Amino acid sequence: MAHGRGGAEGATNRLAGESSPYLRLHRHNPVDWYPWGEEALARARREDKPIFVSVGYSTCYWCHVMERESFSNPGIAARMNRDFVNIKLDREERPDLDEIYMAATQILSGHGGWPNSVFLTPELKPFYAGTYFPPEDRHGLPGFPAVLSGLAESWAGRRPEIEEQAEEMARAMRHYLEERVQPAGAPPHPNAATHAFESLARRFDREHGGFGEAPKFPTPSNLLLLLEMAAEQEEAGAMLAATLDAMARGGIYDQLGGGFHRYSTDRRWRVPHFEKMLYDNGLLLEVYAREHARSGDPEAARIARETAAFLEREMTSPEGAFWSAIDAETDGDEGAFYVWTREEIAAELGEEDAVFLAPLLGFAGPPFFEGGRYVLHLPERLAAQAERRRAVPAELAAEVRRLEDRLLAARDRRPRPATDDKILTDWNGTAIAGLAVAGELLGEPELTARAARAADFLLTRLRGNEGETGGPLLHAYREGEAKIPAFASDYAFLVRGLLALHRGTAADREPGPSRWLAAAVELTDEQIARLRDPVGGFFVAAESPDLLFRSHDVFDGAMPAAEAITVLNLIELAAATEDERWLAEARAALQAFAPLVERNPEAVRAMALAARRYHLAAGGGGHQEAPAPDERAPDAGLHLVLEEAAEVVRHDLTLGEPRADGFRPFTLALAVEEGWHLNANPASEDFLVPTALSGRGVELRDLRYPEGEPLRMAFEEKPLAAYAGRVELGGEVKGSGTLVLTYQPCDATRCLPPVEREIAVG
Repeated sequence: MAHGRGGAEGATNRLAGESSPYLRLHRHNPVDWYPWGEEALARARREDKPIFVSVGYSTCYWCHVMERESFSNPGIAARMNRDFVNIKLDREERPDLDEIYMAATQILSGHGGWPNSVFLTPELKPFYAGTYFPPEDRHGLPGFPAVLSGLAESWAGRRPEIEEQAEEMARAMRHYLEERVQPAGAPPHPNAATHAFESLARRFDREHGGFGEAPKFPTPSNLLLLLEMAAEQEEAGAMLAATLDAMARGGIYDQLGGGFHRYSTDRRWRVPHFEKMLYDNGLLLEVYAREHARSGDPEAARIARETAAFLEREMTSPEGAFWSAIDAETDGDEGAFYVWTREEIAAELGEEDAVFLAPLLGFAGPPFFEGGRYVLHLPERLAAQAERRRAVPAELAAEVRRLEDRLLAARDRRPRPATDDKILTDWNGTAIAGLAVAGELLGEPELTARAARAADFLLTRLRGNEGETGGPLLHAYREGEAKIPAFASDYAFLVRGLLALHRGTAADREPGPSRWLAAAVELTDEQIARLRDPVGGFFVAAESPDLLFRSHDVFDGAMPAAEAITVLNLIELAAATEDERWLAEARAALQAFAPLVERNPEAVRAMALAARRYHLAAGGGGHQEAPAPDERAPDAGLHLVLEEAAEVVRHDLTLGEPRADGFRPFTLALAVEEGWHLNANPASEDFLVPTALSGRGVELRDLRYPEGEPLRMAFEEKPLAAYAGRVELGGEVKGSGTLVLTYQPCDATRCLPPVEREIAVG
């Protein structure tokens, strides 16, 4: 294969031989790219050169930008090729490496995100990192050529300092990644799930559904927790129903073609970030099917069926497995495939039908998307529209569907966004579970059959090496090649899908174990053998010489944490097989993370849910009252952490003169220690604690919170809103008592427990 460096369309580099669409996107770059592997690492050791690792994924907008601006530039490529060994990494193929080097970026730069740009010693220890770099200095960011030149000069002239910093970084990363495991003598209390629900309820948007302000994410771990708690908490059911309804009516849901986009950029769910991910749609398909079974809501059943149809039409491979993602942009224009002008709609439907449809699909008012365009959405349910129009709901829905189908046919003639057609085991597991659950609960065996077809593909084509079957589970498949040993998330979500198939096919087989249960047992045994941590729980990846550290996937993100899903699988396996060893494994995993779950359940909701299920399965019940904090065993380590959290912020209260009604204006100035930040109000994500004021013995009104400064973090796809340095809160207060300031301080490596500070008001 030619490793071209001229950037010509016919010239290619090593990435042309890779199966990842993201890596192949860079195959014509003049950069002498390597995929991650021994060839690149050996060259770095042999030539004693630093390594540049660029991490991204195929639907990452800024990854595309940096590819066009910098990696396609022959001058920049020449510097990269001269001074560095350059590696391109698809984070979806190697989540273990992605986590390690994202931790490095957070520690070194104070923020994270993709593309992730990390510079390593030949021993794989990071010494410099950032995210997107422009091709020249601009907007306060250093240009990539300046970064390359500065680091090359430092490597040549200040090598001992570079290596010392790399060693310090390695120690910091080990602490960052390994502090999650703090074994306790017992699993978390079952009421950890109740506490997680209560924190979620405080963030609930009662007007528009969901949690917090914009941007809003589906966050399936939140929805699964609400489903769990709805049987005993009426409020949980109401929050769940409102959120699912708002999402289904919003622009985050594709009203014409079905399926969900990645997240909403606004509080009302109207304007999404348009990429479509398999894991979102698999998990949400399951949630909507379960909500229909819980509440009987026909709209939930409709969304489940339409999402299943979308998966079949647009994300199913010829072999029956599922592709990974559909891009957000077409020819550099985000949302171009999905959005409409009023004139485009009228041209397809005619003016009369456009006028009829406008208030139903949200394009009656002024355009609200760039370029004078609309994102189609339902301002209210069609049943409410039918009542207002004195129409038969079914007839109105049929007419709307007829017009939507015409628009869908017109849309299908547009240039399509790219599809990432690699097949990932864990993401496929979400779709298998979603289809199996929907097939069972909606009474549609065809959906179950589609889940079974995908499962059969994974169990044959993603086992073993070089076409062999029956070997260890693998992570990724494309163009006939399966590769990369499975991660904890692959076992967790595939086993979860197999267990859903076991339940969903019970009516069609003789009583007893099914082939799906047998496969689930086999894979879980394999997971224990390859990934079990001796102190409990499961490492993300198996031991390997190219891994600096082994960590645990315990925090919920776009997908529920693999540790939590594994514990839930173990509990279900114990019930299905009547083998108590599975429950013992679940207990060991829960004990490993018990202090984390009890101190911060809002960040690990799926694990809190798993703790509740464990106690129910073990006969301990899930309804006990949690002990009050002062009844728990003293925790000296936690006490020191709380002291540190209190010391991060200093405050200064200024009171004005009383007005005629007794209220006094006040300003509360906060000084946040350098290197720390607080979550803004509103916080950017539902599990984050916003900086907030309340009163005890006083009345408050007109509270004012400043707008947060954008801060990029690894676990967020959009910048977080944060307070740093000097911040002023304000409002009016009446009476004598205390202001209560609540905040949670975070630095580049961690968040400390939330703090309440009482401030006297005379």
